[in-house]
Amino acid sequence: MTATVTRERGTKRFQAKRDAILAAAAEAINDQSAKGMTFADVAARVGLNTTSVTYYFRRKEDLASACFEHTIDQLGAMLDDAMEEPTPERRVARYLAINFQRMGRIARGEETAFAILSDLRAMDEPIKGKLLTGWQRVFRNTRALWGEPTDRTAKDLNGARAHVLLENTFWLSIWLTRYDVDEYDRVESRLMDVFRHGLAGRAARWTPHLLEVDDSDQEPGRAAFLTAATRLINELGYRGASVQKIASELNVTKGSFYHHLDAKDELVTECYRRSFDRIAAAQASAHSAGGTYWQMLENVMATLLDIQFSERGPLLRTTALSGLPPRDRQTMIDRSNRLARRFAGMISDGIAEGSIRAVDPLVASQALMAIQNAAFDMRKWASTMPRERAVAMYASTLMFGLFDDRVIA
Repeated sequence: MTATVTRERGTKRFQAKRDAILAAAAEAINDQSAKGMTFADVAARVGLNTTSVTYYFRRKEDLASACFEHTIDQLGAMLDDAMEEPTPERRVARYLAINFQRMGRIARGEETAFAILSDLRAMDEPIKGKLLTGWQRVFRNTRALWGEPTDRTAKDLNGARAHVLLENTFWLSIWLTRYDVDEYDRVESRLMDVFRHGLAGRAARWTPHLLEVDDSDQEPGRAAFLTAATRLINELGYRGASVQKIASELNVTKGSFYHHLDAKDELVTECYRRSFDRIAAAQASAHSAGGTYWQMLENVMATLLDIQFSERGPLLRTTALSGLPPRDRQTMIDRSNRLARRFAGMISDGIAEGSIRAVDPLVASQALMAIQNAAFDMRKWASTMPRERAVAMYASTLMFGLFDDRVIA
């Protein structure tokens, strides 16, 4: 490296341009995934040529890694800020407030979104290992918002709480745009109310019954194919789960893939459709079974979490959305919002009935969508205990709130 380059890299001009490239790359990652991001696209977003981008980042992997490191650093700084508060409840409230303030700045065009972390596991070593270490640090620091655990049960519960908090703040970008910016303070307050007190009415207890949700409308081979594809896409992201890897998972040829589907985009769409159909089937089954609306809600959530933690799962994570074409992506988001509204209707009826606490149904329903969506990532955690206990512990975070441990007493 020449002395001239070394000097320039220390200037404000160099840093400003590097930051602009990182912001553009984050947008590209969120639109197309890290694997789909190209230097040409990033260059076009900042008005540079491709060669200029490679001056700052020699390889595409280096640029993606820098974006992910920036996200991890930002999350760490937000958590450090929250830890200044004296109690778990005030720390969580502070962390949530920081996220809503950030979303407000993004909506007003004052700040750009940082890169979502869905493609971390699809990165190559040694970058992958370094990034996952950073993510694990974020998770531990989030868990620390609840203080030092007194025993293994408390540590497990705080882990579930940390995961639910993180995933709900990540999920904001999916649904918060449905509100005007001047409503963000109210929405923040309503979401924190759910975090603080949960959904359970005064007399509610956690006694769910698992519902029957099957794939009877699909041929067995196709159902198995979509299950394997969903699992790999959840683990590796849309771009990381190649057709070859999916075929290898099932010990079949690539030709067998095209027997089921014509293209990879169609695969992701079918995986989403199957997952959403299973959520809708659980909701419909709960209504058919009857009982109070609290019982319907706990039965649905227990069933969906059981699916996510079991071998018959999983449901497809929204992390695959960044790989889909914009029109298909919006179609999937619209379907997700319709399912959330079905939860909102169940919550509204439960409030009227008295079995569910008075909350904002639309906000609470999105929180429910977030945790059932994210539970796949907690399979390893869930495998360390009886599944029924794992389901109860994870569900308690929203059903009884992030600061109530009565469900596992």
